Amino acid sequence: MQYNNLGRSGLRVSQLSYGAWVTFGNQLDVKEAKSLLQACRDAGVNFFDNAEVYANGRAEEIMGQAIRDLGWRRADVVISTKLFWGGQGPNDKGLSRKHVVEGLKASLKRLDMEYASLSSDNERLGVESEFVPLYNTYGIGLTTWSPLASGVLTGKYSKGNIPAESRFALDNYKNLANRSLVDDTLRKVNGLKPIASELGVSMAQLGIAWCASNPNVSSVITGATKESQSIDMSHGNHVMNNRSSRT
Repeated sequence: MQYNNLGRSGLRVSQLSYGAWVTFGNQLDVKEAKSLLQACRDAGVNFFDNAEVYANGRAEEIMGQAIRDLGWRRADVVISTKLFWGGQGPNDKGLSRKHVVEGLKASLKRLDMEYASLSSDNERLGVESEFVPLYNTYGIGLTTWSPLASGVLTGKYSKGNIPAESRFALDNYKNLANRSLVDDTLRKVNGLKPIASELGVSMAQLGIAWCASNPNVSSVITGATKESQSIDMSHGNHVMNNRSSRT
């Protein structure tokens, strides 16, 4: 596993990280989370991402409990949580001083940790357009979200074919599925298959490598529900290196 500085900070994060969006609390319990987190650690991942809104806070509780049960040393891992979409009250969301302070305290309580290595805004507007000049000017490193477009870029979805165990099969994510699985998107995904085949890699590995090759990206936040998926995505590092050597 390659480790990068998070921007110009001294914080070193694994090139691939693991995020709890959708999975923890919606698809995985503590026992399953422990197995998946350990598989990530075995692959060299040291950066784990969460947010106050994931499963209404349950994702933070599961991650914290799993890490305690695994007996990891807190200093060995980088834990991130994000603030913005909190509760339903007028002061339970946004980036006011009140919510930032109270939201972070609540997240740390759910994680049962004294500190978060990184806390950030859970919004993404302008990241690939307006914000580009900021990365070099201020030394900002990106941690990319949903690099496989909720699994669409793996090629496992087709129109009307949604695997029962996938996130698009969950009731709360059917609207996302309807927006994502449109003909134009699926056509573009199919167009990537010959490229992956020529390189001898999976679609997931190709997508991860594409994100990791961006010089502004410090870590690619992956999501997985199975250890096999985590292992497959970890090979995206090798794909990126192979791509670099061919150009």
